[in-house]
Amino acid sequence: MGCVHGKCCTRYPSSSDADSGRRREKRPYKCKHILTQRSLELVPVPSHNFTLQFSVLTQHGYYPETVERENQDSFCIKTQLQGNPNIHFFGVFDGHGQYGAECSNFVKDRLVERLANDTTLLDDPLKAYNSAFLATNSELHDSEIDDTMSGTTAITVLVVGDTLYVANVGDSRAVIAVKDGDRILAEDLSEDQTPFRKDEYERVKLCGARVLSVDQVEGLKDPNIQNWGDEYSQGGDPPRLWVPDGMYPGTAFTRSVGDSIAEKIGVIAVPEISVVRLTRNHLFFVVASDGVFEFLSSRTVVNMAAEYADPRDACAAIAGESYKLWLDNENRTDDITIIIVQIKGLSNSGASATDNEVDCRPMVMKSIKGSFDTSSVSEPEETYGSVRTDLSDTQQSCQHSVSMNRSAAIVVPSPMMHQRPSQLDVG
Repeated sequence: MGCVHGKCCTRYPSSSDADSGRRREKRPYKCKHILTQRSLELVPVPSHNFTLQFSVLTQHGYYPETVERENQDSFCIKTQLQGNPNIHFFGVFDGHGQYGAECSNFVKDRLVERLANDTTLLDDPLKAYNSAFLATNSELHDSEIDDTMSGTTAITVLVVGDTLYVANVGDSRAVIAVKDGDRILAEDLSEDQTPFRKDEYERVKLCGARVLSVDQVEGLKDPNIQNWGDEYSQGGDPPRLWVPDGMYPGTAFTRSVGDSIAEKIGVIAVPEISVVRLTRNHLFFVVASDGVFEFLSSRTVVNMAAEYADPRDACAAIAGESYKLWLDNENRTDDITIIIVQIKGLSNSGASATDNEVDCRPMVMKSIKGSFDTSSVSEPEETYGSVRTDLSDTQQSCQHSVSMNRSAAIVVPSPMMHQRPSQLDVG
């Protein structure tokens, strides 16, 4: 199967014609979903005898001052990478700035193309992943797209057999659902890269970035107070990155692809890569732009997705709820993109829950734990490794959860809600 960029090009064999005297029944995955208008998509992973069942939805954001603004999110799903039936790619790219849509679409295409053409991908997927991000960043700088004040974040999952390689640049997110007895746990596969993180804050400060909220820049709050609490209590005025002598670029993330001006003050395209060995306790994973997670915690997203057998229903429910919460809290919404991938039939009884050791040379392994709301989710026993690339000395020197207990019903806001346009974009 080929690359899916906003439309379904998958073809599946029709049901048997053997019983010619009876009308053939339409297979479930041939039916278009009423909200997403997508067929249910499946791809086998023959090396470990399981199947990935997935869907995607992108929701155009509402911006009252620029109602004609295009969706700057993009996504890429490419199955059978390099012609290998055991390698599959899922990515969400959240563009920003004047040319954010152009940046996200450029990176969406070039990143997966780089991976597909890298002959070392199976031998050293971590190195290949890192190289793909850095090369794509350089290509974007050299392209005709003006990325001086525009760029994109990227959250991507590469499935290689029973192993996930999750590469993150920015503040979009991937989360996996883990079955633990009669509970379903939420485990973050990525960690948002923002100035709220002490390590990222210190890295960009060493590169000369001023880290201030908008209120601090405008003189409404003391700029010497370099403590903003956490990402969610801060609300709509998070710490941002500014050049030493100007009021730009104002990025709320510390890593991205593009953003050549922000790159001078420490915003880099080096991904953080998590490596996860799948077990039969892993139910599904979610890859989504930060438009989903602005008002929904990882736990809530997993809880909602677990309510639906069909990932198309889950995508519609989560996108609708996210959109609704944006309008409840602000006068606009962000673009919203979500991919849900269900893991079907994985038994791998020979692998233990903690058996996720992967040869990660020449990378530096650092164990991390994703944050999630512990009010109804317990921390699973698995430990996930975050792999951070070795950087040069210069690069090294420059180098969450709100619980919204909402209904899991599918709520896609109608055009009448708040008298704002809110149609679903699925193609």
